[in-house]
Amino acid sequence: MSDYAAFENKMTKTCEALSAQLATIRAGRANAAVLDQIQVDYYGVPTPIQQLATVATPDPRSLAITPWDKSVLKGIEKAILASDLGINPQNDGHTIRLVFPPLTEERRKDLVKLTKKYGEESKVAIRNIRRDAVEKFKKQQKASEITEDDYKIAEKDVQKLTDDFIKEIDKITDKKEKELTEI
Repeated sequence: MSDYAAFENKMTKTCEALSAQLATIRAGRANAAVLDQIQVDYYGVPTPIQQLATVATPDPRSLAITPWDKSVLKGIEKAILASDLGINPQNDGHTIRLVFPPLTEERRKDLVKLTKKYGEESKVAIRNIRRDAVEKFKKQQKASEITEDDYKIAEKDVQKLTDDFIKEIDKITDKKEKELTEI
C-alpha cells in the first residue's frame, strides 16, 4: 500500500510547515527568520527581504540588513514598520539595524498562546489527513479492492502514524514554548 507513503509525506510537510511558522515568532533573540513574512515593494513587485539584502546577526539582540541596492533602503524600512514585528528599524543610510528588546512577560505569554494555536492548527491538519486516509481505505474496501482485515490493519496503521505525528507536533511546540519562557 503505497498510500501510506503519501499520507506520511503530507503529515511530514505539516510538521515542517509548523516549524517554519514557529521560526517566524521572535523569542527575544535576533533571528533572521522573523523577516521571512515581510515583503518589500521592489519596483512594484512584492519581494522578500532576503532576496534584496544580506541579513546578519552582529550580536544576539540585533539584526543588520544591508541591501545590495541602496535605493531599496526606504522600502525595507517601510515594510518593517508596516509589519507586526513591533521593532523600529534604525537606518544609517547603508544598513538597517533592528534591535530586539527583551520580551515583556505579557508579550511572552501572548507568543506562547500563539505557539499553542499554531500547534493546534497543525494537529487539526494531521487529523484531517487521517480522516482522508481512512475514507480512502473504506472506499477501497467497499469496492472490494482490499479485504475487511486489510481495512482494519490500514486503519490501525494510519492511527499509529497520526499519533506519532501528533507527538512530533507536541515536541516542536514544547521546544518553542521553552525557548519563549526561558529568556
